[in-house]
Amino acid sequence: MRAGNERLSGNDIVIPVAAGESITEGHLVAISAAGYASEASKAENLMIAGCAMKPVDNTGGEDGDVEVQVRRGAFVWNNDGSIKATDVMKPCYVSDAQTVTITSTGSSKAGVILGIEGDGVIVETL
Repeated sequence: MRAGNERLSGNDIVIPVAAGESITEGHLVAISAAGYASEASKAENLMIAGCAMKPVDNTGGEDGDVEVQVRRGAFVWNNDGSIKATDVMKPCYVSDAQTVTITSTGSSKAGVILGIEGDGVIVETL
């Protein structure tokens, strides 16, 4: 029985990858309603899991044939230019697998903005 066994970190998770998908290391990872991972994209109803820790290629496989290692936490993503210093602690949304935006229309929540660094945005994945 595993109940009560300590896990070192809830920040490192493994997610089965959707059929036909390839995920690049260091990109945002999304989970579909079916429960399979893909690179994040501007689309509604995706759950953002975090940052891919290793590249995976399931372009020739079926749903779940491979898994992706994902880390949750605070990461720096590209700013599409819409996020300003006054947006700290506000939600931001996916523009593409490396870019976030303040605009929610047609997108999914990437996380909460913790700070701005040059052209990068520190985002905590929740």
